[in-house]
Amino acid sequence: MKMKKHILAAALLIAASQPLKADEGMWLPALISQRIGDMQAKGFQLSAEDIYSVNQASLKDAVVLFGSGCTGELVSDEGLLFTNHHCGYGYIQKHSSVEHDYLKDGFWALSRADELPNPGLTVRFLERMEDVTDIVLKGYKPARMSEDQRQALVKKNAARLREQAVKDGQGLKASVEALYYGNQYFLFVFREYRDVRLVGAPPSSIGKFGGETDNWMWPRHTGDFSIFRIYAGADNMPADYSPENVPYRPKKSLKISLAGVQEGDFTFVYGCPGSTQEYVHSEAVRYIQDVSDPEKIALRTTRLGIMKKYMDRSQAVRIQYSSKYAGVANAWKKWQGEEKGLRKNRIVPVKQDYEGRFEAWARGTRYEGLTGRLAAVYAARNPIYRAYEYYNETVRAIEKLQMARGRGGDLKDYYEPIDRETFVALMSAFDKALEDSYKPAYFIEKRALYGTMEAWRDAVFASETEAKELAQALEEHFQQNLVPQVSAFTASLNLLYRDYMQGQMEFEREKTFYPDANLTLRVAYGHVEGYRPADAIYYRPVSTLKGIMEKDNPDIFDYNIPQALRDIYAEGGHENQPVCFLATNHTTGGNSGSPVLNAQGNLIGINFDRVWEGTMSDLVFDPEICRNISLDVRYILFTIKEIGHADYLLEEMRFAE
Repeated sequence: MKMKKHILAAALLIAASQPLKADEGMWLPALISQRIGDMQAKGFQLSAEDIYSVNQASLKDAVVLFGSGCTGELVSDEGLLFTNHHCGYGYIQKHSSVEHDYLKDGFWALSRADELPNPGLTVRFLERMEDVTDIVLKGYKPARMSEDQRQALVKKNAARLREQAVKDGQGLKASVEALYYGNQYFLFVFREYRDVRLVGAPPSSIGKFGGETDNWMWPRHTGDFSIFRIYAGADNMPADYSPENVPYRPKKSLKISLAGVQEGDFTFVYGCPGSTQEYVHSEAVRYIQDVSDPEKIALRTTRLGIMKKYMDRSQAVRIQYSSKYAGVANAWKKWQGEEKGLRKNRIVPVKQDYEGRFEAWARGTRYEGLTGRLAAVYAARNPIYRAYEYYNETVRAIEKLQMARGRGGDLKDYYEPIDRETFVALMSAFDKALEDSYKPAYFIEKRALYGTMEAWRDAVFASETEAKELAQALEEHFQQNLVPQVSAFTASLNLLYRDYMQGQMEFEREKTFYPDANLTLRVAYGHVEGYRPADAIYYRPVSTLKGIMEKDNPDIFDYNIPQALRDIYAEGGHENQPVCFLATNHTTGGNSGSPVLNAQGNLIGINFDRVWEGTMSDLVFDPEICRNISLDVRYILFTIKEIGHADYLLEEMRFAE
């Protein structure tokens, strides 16, 4: 074990000393001193201690995990927080009604008393993080212990670490995360705040301008922001919602830069990227490209078509299903770009070539045959995993069956005609795609009894007993048959990847390795730059208000901007108002809402998307095509002032000189 540890440490040290060949990587803040030289060489003007410190206020103290899967940043010393509109969308929707359509019209609290509470919404500040590999693996004896015994030991040691980390702190939460497939472990300690209130949101015609047509695309003109405020008890510690709570006083808030961006400017994203798989085998990529993405795209195309048909007919239904539609559509559009990018860049053959070179190097070492063993596990796993994904995308996506399992959402946001049509479409797809061996006996019996899916639907929607029996039969089969098999294959793969990760680090000692994203705080840095999506096309990196007016169309909901914006533009002088910009930062889901900082550490924008052609960056980062899309902070301020008339919010913000 000590030999493996020293090999990994040496590989990490060698990798950290190499200059980046491109703006790739999601770096742990606590280890940023290993990258600070490269950052400064590319224009960054602060120190590693300014980015992350446990001894003094640093930039990490102005960044939060927002909810369960986004990022936010503090922009005042009174708890004011920016994140994306799509991150706050579900909460805005819950406060909306036909009488008060905050999705359509926007929302602006005119005073602190008007700020709206959001039960269940939390934000987490990172207090500290540290390498705890030695502690987590204490007592591990490779020659004497099985993998199950290792996992039991890791679980026990990690639990003890978490317990110790939170015992003396109000609102503290802790997690121990495996990096590099269990070659390294880090402890993350957070402080969680539970009173987070909605302060402002632009109309959806700004916050979601372009809708799903523009989603993941460039040029982009979406004002994707919303504003919240964190509240705390009188002692500035986390507290449940109470009218007596006061605005949170942060250790650090970000200054806002009005200087704008130019091509080539240094950019720095500080956020919580969700999940990447940069070091996986070619068979993992092939399955995603040829099976998973195409099938999930087709299933979600069906769901979205059904929802949109009814949403277009009724404002009430549009409000009910706007958040659901956006949630389904986001990944749907991303998968299309990912599949296209993987094929266009021939990532499977590229990976296969790498694996061939790895195997040639590995002859005579403990890594010999490793890529073949990975391929064999994927060959056995993929049919089971396909069924697992089909369950999630079909029967587990039908709201009636979710409610029968006690997992449905608020009935306020339920419209039965959508669900009835969805039931027939998804259950038919499920039945056609999977062999009967993947279905419970109850399903096969009822299918024969009712004859048609429409007749079966009518029975399920007419009888709670029928709905519960079907939901229970499907879920039990899923949990008892598919989940254990998928878990076993995942464990086998992770065990092989633990060795493969070590092997790759030894094989490519000159390469910079960074841990895959796992929704923990990371640093990504790069610069403002356009890109070439195809021959003879170059996209410049900045969009403006002029582009919004060019797309404006009152007959199309997603492009029907507020009349106030048309009036402002007609007055003149705002044609060049910046809206969005591109940069080369390595981002993924979870980075939504992340602050984009300049060389001085001041806020210049909010990250909210990637370009469609580069969404394969979760698997392979291509510096020529992978770009993150950010909202220029000056458009946020413009919207607050000119559309929201909430100038008072600007008075509590701090601006860089």
